[in-house]
Amino acid sequence: MSNLKILISGSGIAGSVFAYCLLRAYPNADITIIERDPSLRLTGASVDIRSSAVDIIKWMGVEPTIRKQTTNEKGVQFVDANGKPVATLEASGRSDIQSVTSEYEIFRGALAKIFIDPIIERVTTIFNESIDRFEQCDDDGVRSKIRAAMLNTSAEEHILSKGVHVAYFTIEKDLLQGGQLAKWYNTTNRRAIFLRPDPDSAGRTRGNLMVITTDRELETRQKLDEAIRNSNESYVTLMEEQFHDAGWMAPEVLQGMRQSDDFYCSLFGRVRAPKLQDGCVVLLGDAGYATPGIGTSLAIIGGYVLAGELLNHGGDIKMASRGYENVMLPYVNSMTNSEAPMQYLNPQTWWGIRIRNFILGTVTGLKLDKMAMMVGSALGLTEKKVAMPDYPWLTEETIYNLEAEELIILLPPSLPKHYCLG
Repeated sequence: MSNLKILISGSGIAGSVFAYCLLRAYPNADITIIERDPSLRLTGASVDIRSSAVDIIKWMGVEPTIRKQTTNEKGVQFVDANGKPVATLEASGRSDIQSVTSEYEIFRGALAKIFIDPIIERVTTIFNESIDRFEQCDDDGVRSKIRAAMLNTSAEEHILSKGVHVAYFTIEKDLLQGGQLAKWYNTTNRRAIFLRPDPDSAGRTRGNLMVITTDRELETRQKLDEAIRNSNESYVTLMEEQFHDAGWMAPEVLQGMRQSDDFYCSLFGRVRAPKLQDGCVVLLGDAGYATPGIGTSLAIIGGYVLAGELLNHGGDIKMASRGYENVMLPYVNSMTNSEAPMQYLNPQTWWGIRIRNFILGTVTGLKLDKMAMMVGSALGLTEKKVAMPDYPWLTEETIYNLEAEELIILLPPSLPKHYCLG
């Protein structure tokens, strides 16, 4: 095989990791990255790295760089309307068993730059462009029209969780006063304010406004969906209406949201497609398996696995695509699809919030959370990892003789100004 030709739609984390790993397997691969934005999108909220993705970043040699650029978040503290702590879930200090706060909390833009910098001179990047076949797909990601076209279904067909909507933005003020604990505040109707530390020396805070709905609250859910589809301004206005009476630091947060220049909003949904490939078309990242809490890790794992399968199968596109699907689909489908955890964590009433606070306060006060981690570690109950082959990665001295092939990797294109891709 002389030269593997690869077309990647989207310059995000999954695409960058895939390109990096593919160049490790086939240094002469001809890779073109199509990016809808006029430049690389190096922005975004805090993401984390878990499970097999930890092993992959170590294999890539970027783990020390990632550690140096983490947000330094030390845990999550639940607070009441007066700002008084009711429970604190600290980071575990380990990479094999992690708490709500990961050992690798890092802003998406910083992580994307770490992945793409080593390969940017080895690939062809085309900006302000999209793949002709899917040029009508201007809102991808969780509601992926590319996935819908490949599977001949609607964009909503494979979204299993539709009840968590989140707004993300940077507040140009340190509302945490230098603290390294994220603050989580709940009020009635399952509304939550979540503030996370930003190590920027200028003094900033990363803000999140969350609204959780059940299937019985369809009117509220439809308003949220419509606002996301309309524009950033529509969603900002809706958040101001929803949180004007929320209490705690709501006025400062809403003001920071209104003044933010990096606001975006998203359905915090799960995607479960029945298949991840169709011959030469492959779904990576959110388009194939968006999963709140571990989506970035799945993007890293997916990119690594697809490149590994191409190596395992000597560049045979169809065999590699099937191999990738056989590895990733069982792992993705083994994860919970329930919305119940977010509903329990964000109660509807003040009584529900008090009960939740009592439970969390008791568990953390007695250090039962830390005890559970210690017992789990002693029993070998670490984070579940992907069952994948030991790929025979080639050394730089290997001579490659590749036949020309074509492959389209369909990733979520970069973030439209009014819509979050997760």
